[in-house]
Amino acid sequence: MPEILRISTDRSEEDILLRAAAIVAGGGVIGYPTETFYGLGADATQEQAIKRIFQIKGRNFSNPLPLLIGFRQDIYSLAQKIPEKAEILMDAFWPGPLTIVFEAVPHLSQLLTAKSGKIGIRQSGHKGARKIAEKAGRPLTATSANLSGMPECQTADQVIAQLGDRLDAVVDLQGGNSALGSTIIDITFENPKILRAGVISREDIEQKTGLTVIP
Repeated sequence: MPEILRISTDRSEEDILLRAAAIVAGGGVIGYPTETFYGLGADATQEQAIKRIFQIKGRNFSNPLPLLIGFRQDIYSLAQKIPEKAEILMDAFWPGPLTIVFEAVPHLSQLLTAKSGKIGIRQSGHKGARKIAEKAGRPLTATSANLSGMPECQTADQVIAQLGDRLDAVVDLQGGNSALGSTIIDITFENPKILRAGVISREDIEQKTGLTVIP
């Protein structure tokens, strides 16, 4: 069984988030809650940890892995450039369930980008998820915590049932109860393009930002 990190009489939320961050920084893989589904978190700067994500999920290496950051400024070490339209989107929807696809910096693992030269990044609206990334000092992988082809998980128990002892730890905190994942929008085109519809609609993006979005 993975280590279960939950609040108790002798363990605060701060304690369990510090422990989760230490596991990630040490090359481990955790299941952690976000504002949508549970995610699989590994240090996105460690190649072996990234490989474990694919092994755990049974996922094809041709699929990219999105990232979650603790602080907004963390994007500068991951994206080649931050165009104005990206700043507008971040101002409107971060922290929150909007994954923005940027041109990746050259040194980023090709396992993350699936050799596309692009990387999806979001600053989660879930405080615990952000705190883990902040305390680890590393970007986290943010793919859903489930076996490929199986339903996404919204609780720690569901993660344990699907993935069992494949993980080093599971953070048992309240997560989102959305039926949808984050919206994924690619800003490397002239007009931002939605790659996956999710919690945030195209209409909401256009209303709040004034941007023209390709569905």
